[in-house]
Parts: sequence; C-alpha cells; structure tokens
Amino acid sequence: MNRELLEKVCNTPGIPGYEDAIQDVAREFLDGVCDEVSRDRVGNVIGIKRSTNPPTNGDRPLRVILAAHADEIGMMVKHIDGDGFIRFQAVGGLNPQVLVSQRVIIHGRNKINGVIVPRRKDPVPALEEMLIDVGLPRETVCNSIEVGDIITFAQELVELNDKVYMGRNFDNRIGTYCLLDTMAQLDSASVDVYAVSTVQEELGVRGMPMAAYAIEPDMGLALDGSLTWGAHIPKHEHLCALGEGTGIYIMDRLTVGDRRLVQFLFDLCEKNGIAYQRNIGGGTDASAIQRTKSGALSTTVGAPVRYMHSTVQLCHEDDIEATVALLKVFLEHAHELLP
Repeated sequence: MNRELLEKVCNTPGIPGYEDAIQDVAREFLDGVCDEVSRDRVGNVIGIKRSTNPPTNGDRPLRVILAAHADEIGMMVKHIDGDGFIRFQAVGGLNPQVLVSQRVIIHGRNKINGVIVPRRKDPVPALEEMLIDVGLPRETVCNSIEVGDIITFAQELVELNDKVYMGRNFDNRIGTYCLLDTMAQLDSASVDVYAVSTVQEELGVRGMPMAAYAIEPDMGLALDGSLTWGAHIPKHEHLCALGEGTGIYIMDRLTVGDRRLVQFLFDLCEKNGIAYQRNIGGGTDASAIQRTKSGALSTTVGAPVRYMHSTVQLCHEDDIEATVALLKVFLEHAHELLP
C-alpha cells in the first residue's frame, strides 16, 4: 500500500461543493498515469486510460467507469454571536452524537482551529444548538471568519493498530485512494477506462450524473465504503467485517447491482484468490452510472469502513489492498463480460 498517497488523500480537505483541494490532488496524480485528464463544469475530475487492445472490427472499445466521490461531510459557518461563538450549518449527513467535543478547522481568511463546545447536561443538543469556540475575542474572530466559510474536522489519518487505520473521511477517501492506486497499477486493458473523482455525492449524488452523461459508459463501478458491523452495530444490519476482504454490493438504497456484473466480480475474486464479502449498503454514485442515457451495467465495491460519518472511521489495510486487486483484474477482464 502507498502510505504517502493514502495520507495525502485523507488529510486534504474537501466538503461538498468545495472539493478543489482534493480534486487538485486527484488531477495531479491522474496526470501522471492517464492518457487524458480533464475537469468538467461541476468539478468532476476525469482521467482516461485508452484501450491497449482495441477491437479489430472497427467498433469502439467498451467504456468502463471507476468512480469515487471526493467530498467528505463537513460544515459551514452560519452565524457569529456577540461572544464570538460560531453556529454552523451541516454540509452532508452529520450525526449530532459524534460532534460534541470534536476539534475542527475553520477555513476563513486563514485557518482557525476550534472545538465544538461540550454540553454539561444530557441530552445531546441538536445541530442548530451547537457552538464552535475558537478561544479568541469576537473582533479577532470576525476579522478572520465570515458566514459561508467552510469547516472541516481536524482529525488526520493515523495507524490505530497493526494494519488498522483511523480517519475522519474514509467515506470516501478510501475509495479515492483505491481509484488512484488502481489507475497507477493498471498496465493494459481492452477497454477505455474512465477514472472519475466525483463531487457532491454526500448531498445526493449530484456530480456523477453529468460525468456519466458525457462518457456514455457501458458499465461502471462506484467505489465507496462497505458497511461493517462494530460496537453498537448489529451484525445483521451491516454484513461486512474489517480485515476479511473487499465488499461487493448486491444492492443499495438507490441501485440493484446488475446480476451479471456482480457474479462476474464474485468469479474474479474466486479465480484470483481475492478476499471478498457480500454487501448491501447505502446509496452511491452507481445509481447515476446505471441510469445514464441508454443505461449501463453497474454496482459498487469498496473496503469495509466502520463508524461512517464520524471522525473515527476505521479501515483495514488488507481490505484496501483487496479492493485495488479486484479493480485491477476487473479492468483487465471487463471486455469479457460484454463481448
């Protein structure tokens, strides 16, 4: 695993609609491993690796998308009160239970560190009642921060224990890492591969539809976290476990995975000794890939991530490597699925 790349991807900020910094990372990396790289009007970064073995009958190569959303959940400054405390608006799905006492960074005229104020009494306050304290006088706060500034969590990537990593945004920076590493490792394919780093997925799959419409794929995989059980999470609700392989979505809230594609992925794992798990998950960019124009074969794959939408998300190195291994072999054999 490329630890340096993983750290860069996971430590770069980028909430929905403000993905510029992480998209710059994705574009710079893809520039070095793709034949063409562009960025569309809404901010999606699209790298193309052309087929090294195109059809000899004059047909175009199949077009295959790998898509990982670059945005992470975060906040936006909504109000600064008379004491310099900051109220905020959620950008993406925030769980109030995980916010209290968290360290944050406010990206104003300069970066200001802050904390979400703890409460001395139960219950957990609603989001609109929470405050950020930066420990500075109101005048200083107002000179550096204004309504509309974005706020990210301060937690950076750490190795929690052997092969287990913790971060604030593994949904979906683990997917971003797998996308980039796969493209770096892919030497040849009989399909045109479109690596898409998408925007605003956390606000309802807003970026992928435009990219899919422009590409007109024949098939595609969204790369996202697979739901996994953990403390206070029953096993029957989340099917995957850390360290036991990549997750292959059979369906999610927005997409029923194409049965031919899902079985093809299962078979590839079996033939190549890649550890995998069956998953039923939440909505992903696969829905936009599947429903574009005349339609495409689509589903989602991804390493299991524990405690999604918190600042202490966990992921296992073996699952990351299994995901990259599956994506690489899939791209090498994708032409066999739709001859």
